Amino acid sequence: MTTSILDTHINHHLDTQGLICPEPVMMLHKTIRKADGGEVIEVLATDPATTRDIPNFCRHLGHTLIYQETLNDVPTYRYLVKKKSA
Repeated sequence: MTTSILDTHINHHLDTQGLICPEPVMMLHKTIRKADGGEVIEVLATDPATTRDIPNFCRHLGHTLIYQETLNDVPTYRYLVKKKSA
């Protein structure tokens, strides 16, 4: 059985549009600390550096980058990050 990204329950929304490195990752780190294990954080960003920084953040700290997409021509980047369980 395949699960669609549309079925993913988002627990936290983080809008970092207009912010530049390192602020989006710092804000994600703060939100992750407040989240419970297994919760999903949606991140919206306009800084192209996040396409490198957020995947690296997840890999180094053991969180799961569930989904990553570019939404439009601005561009806006959207990420779904699942906090690792304790």
